[in-house]
Amino acid sequence: MSYIQKLTIKTHIVTTDDDIVEVVEKYVAPELTEGDVVLVTSKIVSVTQGRIRKFDDIKVGFWARLLWRYVSKPQYGIGAIGLPEKMQAAIDLVGLPRILIGAFLAAITRPFGVRGLFYRIVGHGVAEIDGSRILTFDSLIRTVILGPEDSDEVAEDIKEVLGGYEVAIIDAGDYGNVDVLGKSSGIDEEWVIENCRDNPLGQTMEQTPVGILRILDGEPPAEVLAEAEEKVRIKAEALAELKAQKERGEA
Repeated sequence: MSYIQKLTIKTHIVTTDDDIVEVVEKYVAPELTEGDVVLVTSKIVSVTQGRIRKFDDIKVGFWARLLWRYVSKPQYGIGAIGLPEKMQAAIDLVGLPRILIGAFLAAITRPFGVRGLFYRIVGHGVAEIDGSRILTFDSLIRTVILGPEDSDEVAEDIKEVLGGYEVAIIDAGDYGNVDVLGKSSGIDEEWVIENCRDNPLGQTMEQTPVGILRILDGEPPAEVLAEAEEKVRIKAEALAELKAQKERGEA
């Protein structure tokens, strides 16, 4: 019998002045053992690539102000384009015609139970848009974060500097949704997805943007189970606070 140990590694607050390869090498390399798989959250890859836009620098137009109101929002949070600034970022990214076509087709097919058509039309780049007004670090408050570029190449660069350890760049949420946006050549994408459905790197202010998946023999020890339960508790508290802020109109 074996189990997956999920190690999260705390870093400094990563900024546009950092190099993602250097960050991973500094914090992850000393922790690695044979067979480990390295996880990197896509958000910090984007940050180090400078793929961020401050809300105040985004000129929100008529269509963004109109369309964002009709976006289906998740139970918690605001979704990829659930604010005028984020909708405008989507328009700037793929163009207004594509957004309008996606919105129109999604609207007329939703009554028939069709879900996700909008993002299939506008592309994964729009779905990757991130950013928040709350529950994040000061440097990222009121900031749109676009998806990372050249993620496979970034993963391969990290793999090389780590001496051959496989690397996955992931975008995970708190509802079991996981996307592998970049990977090195030996990554089993489905295996990574299944083992990251609990969002081990976190979603808010954990400051653990990198981590390790490690296969160990035997049964998981009591402290590992206790740690997992504590993470669930902390996540539940964060989601409850986010829900309360949403109800107050703050999120």
